[in-house]
Amino acid sequence: MRILLLHNKYQYAGGEDKVFESEGELLSQHNHQVERIVFDNSSITTGVDKLLSGIMGVYNFRSANVVSKKMKEFKPDIFHVHNFVPLASPSIFYAAKRNNVPVVLTLHNYRLICPSATLYHNHGIYEKSIKSIFPFDAVIKGVYRNSVLQTAGIAVMTTLHNLIGTWKNKVDKFITLTAFARSKFLDSRVKASAHQFMLKPNFIEDPGNGTEVREDFFLYVGRLSEEKGIRVLLNAFRKTDLKLIIIGDGPLQSEVESVVNERRNILYLGFQPKSAIMDHLKRTKSLIVPSTWYEGFPLTILEALATGTPVIGSRLGGIAEIVTDKINGILFEAGDENSLIHALNELNSHDFKVLSTNARTCYLENYTPERNYKMLMDIYQAAMTRQ
Repeated sequence: MRILLLHNKYQYAGGEDKVFESEGELLSQHNHQVERIVFDNSSITTGVDKLLSGIMGVYNFRSANVVSKKMKEFKPDIFHVHNFVPLASPSIFYAAKRNNVPVVLTLHNYRLICPSATLYHNHGIYEKSIKSIFPFDAVIKGVYRNSVLQTAGIAVMTTLHNLIGTWKNKVDKFITLTAFARSKFLDSRVKASAHQFMLKPNFIEDPGNGTEVREDFFLYVGRLSEEKGIRVLLNAFRKTDLKLIIIGDGPLQSEVESVVNERRNILYLGFQPKSAIMDHLKRTKSLIVPSTWYEGFPLTILEALATGTPVIGSRLGGIAEIVTDKINGILFEAGDENSLIHALNELNSHDFKVLSTNARTCYLENYTPERNYKMLMDIYQAAMTRQ
C-alpha cells in the first residue's frame, strides 16, 4: 500500500509528534511505501507570521498545492493526517478529494469542537463550545493561548468548514483514541456521521517488564502544568511521608522546586532522557497521572503498563478508560488531593504482583505495535472502500 502521511508539527514536540513518527515507522516495517509531508510551526516567529497563519489557516492554497503535487508524484492509496493546524489548513482535504485519495484524520485533541483543543480553560473543564454553532464565549475568553484574535482564527476555521461540510464530505474516517473522545465528537456540533468515527488507541514498542520487586517510591512523569494536576499531586504528598519522584519541566517548575525544598519526601529530577524515564518506570511501585483535563491517550500510561507498573490515575475522560480500578491500577477523583492520598494508601495495601501482572497483560493484549497495525489497516480499508 502507498501511504501519504501529513503532520503540522508543534513548536514544542509532544505526544502527537511521537505518534506521527512511530506510526510511519510501523507502516514501513510492514513493507508499505510511506512518504511524509511535514509543516513546522517553528516557522511562526513574528506577529506578522501569526496573523498570516491565522488568515491562511482557513484555507491555505500553498499547502493544497504542496499536497496535490505530492499526490500526483507519489499516487498514494490513502492520505493520513495527524494535525493540520494552522499551516496545512483544511485545504489539504480538498486537494486529496480532487485527486480522489481517501482521507483519514486522527483526532489527537478536541480542536474541531473547541478552539482550546483541550476542553480546559480557567482552571477547569470547559465544554461551552461543544454544541455551539459558533463559539462566541470561547472567543471572548481567548481560550486558545489567551488570545482573542488567535482563538477567533481557530473558531472561524472550524465553524466555516463545519457549515460547508468539510468534515462530513472531505474526511472519510476520523480516528479517535478513546471511546470517551468518540462520544464527545458524536455529541457535538461537528456535522459528520457516526460511521466516520473509528477507534484506535496509541501504541508503543515493548520496553520489557520492570523489576519484580519495586523500590519504595511513586513517580510522576510529564509536563509541569496546571491541567496535569501538579498542584493536586504536590498538595497530596505534602500531607504524607510517602516518597515521590517528579520528572519533567513546564510553567510550574518554580512552584515544584519550592515545595521540594520544604519536603524531604519529594525529589525533583527535572527533564530526563527517555532511558532514565524508563529506568524509573521499571523500578517504581506506581506511576501517578493526576490530570484535571480530558487527556487524549498519554504515552506515559502505556509505558507504565508495558513495564508492569500499575497506574494511579484521575477518574476522568480517557484515563478512566485505560486504567481499570483495582485491576491494573487505582482511580481517584480528579482534583481531589484527599482522594489521591486514599488511592496511594490503597495501592500500598493491594497485592502488587497482581496489579503488575494485570498491567503488563493489558499492554500485551491491547497496545502492542502488531495489535495497532491490524487496527490501522482495518481503518484504511474502511476508508478506501468508503464503508
